[in-house]
Amino acid sequence: MNDRELLYVKTIAETKSISKAAKKLFIAQPSLSQAVQKIEEDIGVKLFTRNREGIKLTLAGEKYYMTANEILNIFNDFKNEVTYINDLKKGRVNFGITGFMATHLLPKLVPEYMDKYPNIEVYAVEENSIAIEQFLLNGTIDFAIMHTHPLNQNKSLSHKVIFKDPFVIVTEKNHPLSKYKKIDANYPYPVLDINLLKTEKFIALDKAGRIRQVCDLLFNVSGINPNIILTVKSFETARRLASTGYGVTIIPMQYIKIFEGLYDADYYLIENNQYAYWETCIATNHHVYLSKAAIAFIDMIDWYFETYRPI
Repeated sequence: MNDRELLYVKTIAETKSISKAAKKLFIAQPSLSQAVQKIEEDIGVKLFTRNREGIKLTLAGEKYYMTANEILNIFNDFKNEVTYINDLKKGRVNFGITGFMATHLLPKLVPEYMDKYPNIEVYAVEENSIAIEQFLLNGTIDFAIMHTHPLNQNKSLSHKVIFKDPFVIVTEKNHPLSKYKKIDANYPYPVLDINLLKTEKFIALDKAGRIRQVCDLLFNVSGINPNIILTVKSFETARRLASTGYGVTIIPMQYIKIFEGLYDADYYLIENNQYAYWETCIATNHHVYLSKAAIAFIDMIDWYFETYRPI
């Protein structure tokens, strides 16, 4: 049973004539007769009988006709609903975003989006990049604003890079390591060799987060087994502890600006390490349909990142 067959039976019942129904449906009369015969064979009962007044519904035909009306009305309502959604008059956007990105991006993006599309519902799932990636793979979110690294990207997802953010070494002011720094006018911070951290006490980030993944990658590539004295969940906790001289840490450069002015520290870009960065990206699942509402939100994110730095 499909919408075409439902429409055939409905039209014949209302016109009480195969020929009239065929004209109304713009199909040949023999084709319509064959279609009705096939429907009756498939369900195992007769839908129509003939009398002097024309074609009349059997009892089974009357049930079929009522069901056809109900289904076609539901289907028409659905098509109208889809039209509204496609015109961005109604819909829902469900996306993932990292916690600190949410703090800085959502107050700027959501009010503007809601002003433009007031009837679209917006749901944001705030988690770390690893958890968000799993939600995306499961199809529970439409897209994600997250961090990734080319060496540990999930190939089942598409990653549209918004910007590349280098990682920096964080120490207390005037740490003994500062005597090894190199100044380069092309960089916002001095440069330091990561191998100098071999004997330093290191404050690590939680293994469940992407920052830790990138740091582990940097140490593995450099052949370093860091002396981890403490593992914390918040990058800001790690940064503040490093500023007190408790140890050193590594965090993304953009994150320095979030609490700028508090717990002042020294920062160093990592010398000669091509993997010392991560990429902020819009990630999507090849198998998840993106609605116009979701695409409109993604376009707004693109515009914002092209116009401003998020943090």
